[in-house]
Amino acid sequence: MTVRAVVFAYHQVGVRCLQVLLARGVEVALVVTHQDNPAENIWFDSVAALAAEHRLPTLMPTDGHANELLAAVRAANADFIFSFYYRQMLSPELLALARQGAFNMHGSLLPKYRGRVPVNWAIVQGETQTGATLHEMTAKPDAGAIVAQTAVPILPDDTAAQVFDKVTVAAEQTLWNSLPALLSGTAPRLPNILANGSYFGARKPEDGRIDWRQPAQTVYNLIRAVAPPYPGAFTEINGKRLVIARARLVAVDQLTCPDLPPGLQIVDNTLFGICGDGRAIAIHDLQHQGRSISSAELTEMTNT
Repeated sequence: MTVRAVVFAYHQVGVRCLQVLLARGVEVALVVTHQDNPAENIWFDSVAALAAEHRLPTLMPTDGHANELLAAVRAANADFIFSFYYRQMLSPELLALARQGAFNMHGSLLPKYRGRVPVNWAIVQGETQTGATLHEMTAKPDAGAIVAQTAVPILPDDTAAQVFDKVTVAAEQTLWNSLPALLSGTAPRLPNILANGSYFGARKPEDGRIDWRQPAQTVYNLIRAVAPPYPGAFTEINGKRLVIARARLVAVDQLTCPDLPPGLQIVDNTLFGICGDGRAIAIHDLQHQGRSISSAELTEMTNT
C-alpha cells in the first residue's frame, strides 16, 4: 500500500530527508518550503529545486498559518506530515490532518537544545557531541515523543558548518533506518523529558561580538560556532568591524601572554587574539568587509 505524505522542508536537511522519503517509496503529495531570503547567504541546496526535478506539487507560502495552506494540506489527504528544517511551527490544525502522525527532524539530541539553530548553540556551549532526532510534533516546540536519534562527535576544532554536515548525515541515517517501522506503525515512542534538556532561541549577527575578557576556550567556541558561511565572530577597531573567519586555539604551553591586554595583538609578526585568562587564539584569517587583511593592514587600521 502506498503511503502519502506532506513534507515541510528547507535547507540541507530538508533536501536529504526528502530524498530519503522518495527513495523509500513514499508518495509525496505536497512539498511546502520557503522562498529564499535575498539578504541571507544561501550556501545550502534547494528543496524547491529538488521538488521541481521530481515534479512534486510545491507551495512557498509567506504565511504558514494561512487558510489556503490548511486547505492544500487537507486536500493532499496525507497519512503523514513531516517537517525537515522548516522554519515555522506547524499549527495544531495542520498536525491533526496527518492520519498516522506528524514528525519533525531536529538537529540535536533531544531534549537538549530544543529550539532554534541547535548546532550553533551546541558549539557555543562547548559540547563534544550532538546529533539528529526524529520526534512527534506537538503544539510545543521539539517536545513530542522521540522515535529515533543518531549522535555525532563535535571535535575540538570543528566549525558549525563541519558539524552541520555531520548532523545532515545523521538526519538522513535516522530517517532511513526508522522509516520502515514508522510507516508500518511499529516505531517506538520514547520519552522526551524536557526537564533534562534546554531551550535556545534564534541567534542574531550581533551575538557574534567577541568579549576578549572571557576565557580563550569560550571565545574560541564562539568563533567556531559562527564561522563562515555564518556571519562570523567579530571585533571592532576604530569603528571598523573585523570578522575572524578562521582561527585556532593555542595550547596552554605554547603561548601565554599575561602582560598583554585582551584583544587583537601582533606577536612576532603573527596575529593573535589575547583573552581574559591570558591564553591566545591564533588568527589565520581576519576579514574586513569580506576581504582578508594582513597584520600590516591591521596595524595601519589601529593607528588611524
